[in-house]
Amino acid sequence: MSTNSRPFTLSKKGRGYLEFLYILPFLLLVALMSYYPLYGWIYAFHDYMPPKPISSETFVGLKWFQFIVSNPVRRADVWRVLVNTFAMSGISLAFSWFPMVFAVFLNEIRCKPYQKFVQTVTTLPNFISWVLVYSVAFNVLSSTGAVNSVLTGLGLIDKPIAFLNSKEHIWFKMWLWLTWKNAGWAAIMYLAAITAIDDQMIEAAKVDGATRMQIIWRITFPCLLPTYFVIVMLNLANFLSNGMEQYYVFQNNFNRKTIEVLDLYVYNYATQGRGNYPLSTAISMLKSIVSVVLLFVTNTVSRLVRGEGFV
Repeated sequence: MSTNSRPFTLSKKGRGYLEFLYILPFLLLVALMSYYPLYGWIYAFHDYMPPKPISSETFVGLKWFQFIVSNPVRRADVWRVLVNTFAMSGISLAFSWFPMVFAVFLNEIRCKPYQKFVQTVTTLPNFISWVLVYSVAFNVLSSTGAVNSVLTGLGLIDKPIAFLNSKEHIWFKMWLWLTWKNAGWAAIMYLAAITAIDDQMIEAAKVDGATRMQIIWRITFPCLLPTYFVIVMLNLANFLSNGMEQYYVFQNNFNRKTIEVLDLYVYNYATQGRGNYPLSTAISMLKSIVSVVLLFVTNTVSRLVRGEGFV
């Protein structure tokens, strides 16, 4: 007795539904974590005073947006934090090539155990919170920290150097801490792109007598440029979004005016006292709108330059 069995196959439409179910949990997470909080934008259109419910507050329309522009003190504050934000983001953008170069030279290490060791050591800081990073900085660079203790003990300085309690070169110092924390993690994407380079091109270059530096300069870097440009475009879209954790833990009364970026300013202003939620929400809204505009502008530039966008 024979049985005829046919393999179960899905139609094109059924397969589309099945693939949609695969990504549905992630779409729900994005909706919950990224879009649902936008409900809080209604605070910018009300004269809100905590802890009252928003439903009992007076609708004031664009009052707080007009206040940002019309009030000279607030306008000067916003300008100051915008300068800080553009400086921090500008320095990061100017040195955005560093993880790519680091990944290339890391890939050139021939001793695999040592290569894995270096990659692990440089990647681990990414998983350390900024609170712990500041704890390390305080123990090493504070007035009673290791560096000042050694310099004072050797007689090289008469009094401790204020590494942390100083506004001098604060933008560059923040970039150094950010690079120390994220360079190893950022290099992972370039290491993955390096593995996709055709080995036949490299072997042909070696046969023609190319040195390792010539291979890096003529083959590796050109192959990594598309990845680099996509990352730069995404960074441009997030130009106003520095985050606040790093600057929050490093801020103090000595450097507050030069370390306060837009995200930190919104947080500080919202927590200074009662009645500041609507204005801080309005500033945050403007930042989000500008970021979306930058995203589409950089995507348009990418289409014109590279022939394809990333959105």
